[in-house]
Amino acid sequence: MDIRKSDITDQLVLIYTYLFQHYGPQYWWPADGPFEMMVGAILTQSTSWTNVEKAIQNLKRTDLLTPAAIRGMDIDLLAALIHPSGYYHVKAKKLKSLSIWLGCCQDNLAELFTRDTQDLRQEFLSVFGIGEETADSILLYAAGKPVFVIDAYTRRIIDRVGIPVAGTKYSDYQRLFMFNMIPDFQLFREYHALLVQHGKTTCRKTPLCGKCGLVDICKTCLTSGKIPRWFDT
Repeated sequence: MDIRKSDITDQLVLIYTYLFQHYGPQYWWPADGPFEMMVGAILTQSTSWTNVEKAIQNLKRTDLLTPAAIRGMDIDLLAALIHPSGYYHVKAKKLKSLSIWLGCCQDNLAELFTRDTQDLRQEFLSVFGIGEETADSILLYAAGKPVFVIDAYTRRIIDRVGIPVAGTKYSDYQRLFMFNMIPDFQLFREYHALLVQHGKTTCRKTPLCGKCGLVDICKTCLTSGKIPRWFDT
């Protein structure tokens, strides 16, 4: 896959190349179908994926992981089922809002995902509980749209490496990837998942620079005096 668009992508390509060689394919997003992915995108807000899995299993075990089931379910029951994900009362309201909105589309996700990407993004953003990161996660992983997802891990890694960003907004970081890489949804899925993995395991709040193969292009590591160890395992 040719992931270069122009020479200004060099650092982004270097980061992707290292992360892919170091961690391998991530097979993300882990979900059985697009609606489960959409539910997971809401449940994962402000919690770990381990907790999300428990909540999703509760819905699966009771055969309630469908738009129609959530739409017709008592909200207190829904909150109890997704309790492991935290903030379960507000997340229950968010899932209700999503399922009601999908009902207006006859729960036809295949047809829904054929809509123009930007139009669909705006529709998702109009749903209670869906912000930019959640909307873009759904577009990328459920709808297969080439939209780059920006999260705290991505911001942290880009800032530490020192790649210049035009501003501090979500859209500024997204533009960095969208304008400088080939818009390929498979590439964007893999890249985003790799950044999450790297942010969790190595580029933490307190970074483990000695274990990071990006150290020789990372301004934070270089200014701290770390010895370059490119592709170190």
